[in-house]
Amino acid sequence: QVQLVESGGGLVQAGGSLRLSCAASVITLSTYNMGWFRQVPGKAREFVAAISWSGGSTYYVDSVKGRFTISRDNAKNIVYLQMNSLKPEDTAVYSCNAGVRLPRGPPGTYWGQGTRVTVSS
Repeated sequence: QVQLVESGGGLVQAGGSLRLSCAASVITLSTYNMGWFRQVPGKAREFVAAISWSGGSTYYVDSVKGRFTISRDNAKNIVYLQMNSLKPEDTAVYSCNAGVRLPRGPPGTYWGQGTRVTVSS
């Protein structure tokens, strides 16, 4: 069974940083474009960032450009989301996705369980 497991979420003050990780088992991430999405209760899931299978192209929602960086280590089968200068409006459950259609969705088949990010003001 395909598993994507996120980690790295938590509580941080506004202006702080977090790095999310998404590790995969069963599937080889290097064959997938990967994405991060986020969701706030009561709102639709939102695209955050995506990276091509080679890592050569990255895409972001406008609200995180210049603050978030998506990257991948195909040798380790891990995708990262470095989040800097966090704002309270970044508070959400962040989930990684394998197979996202570039440049900004829709998402692919495989999802992680999500990791919660809370940014306090």
